[in-house]
Amino acid sequence: MKLWSSPTSPYARKVKIVLREKAIAFDDLNPSELGVDIGSKNPLAKIPTLELDDGEHLFDSVVIVEYLEALQPVPRMIPIAPLARAIERRWEALADGMADAVVLAMLEGRRSEARRDPRVVERQHDKARAGLRVIETQLATHGSLTPAEFSLADAAVLSALGYCELRAPELLSTGYASIETYRSRFATRPSVKETSPPRS
Repeated sequence: MKLWSSPTSPYARKVKIVLREKAIAFDDLNPSELGVDIGSKNPLAKIPTLELDDGEHLFDSVVIVEYLEALQPVPRMIPIAPLARAIERRWEALADGMADAVVLAMLEGRRSEARRDPRVVERQHDKARAGLRVIETQLATHGSLTPAEFSLADAAVLSALGYCELRAPELLSTGYASIETYRSRFATRPSVKETSPPRS
């Protein structure tokens, strides 16, 4: 099994965390470093893309983690009960949406000064801040995202928070004491520590 990814992608990190939690062996491959056209494996030319041993390709992190959960249901990371499952996936959707917003803000910020629109950056950062407020409130009230010790919700949210810190650290600068405690709690968990994005 091969995972085509990059070390900074929050979506790929979510998948890597799930793979490690489930002790599923895989090769972590960066198409840019290897000179591989990811479009030959995923028509959308996006990462992460999971290449199975029979040559089948799965893409989009949501699809990949669904497959991994079915492939190796222990430890369970997505509940079976319909409402609990929906709430788990809702945390994933929130986390992925926050990452989407930070990606769009970053890309806008990289445009030339003449073409850059600060309003676009601020609108996207506002979306990320809204997500952070929801996470902070949940953690301040309940101490965790879900009743599980560690689940897909945690894999997704920790990946999104790590990406915010990497690309827009100002978003996490103040007002999120519960998020800081939450991140510290899982900082040394092997699946989280081993997938931390590079700081440069």
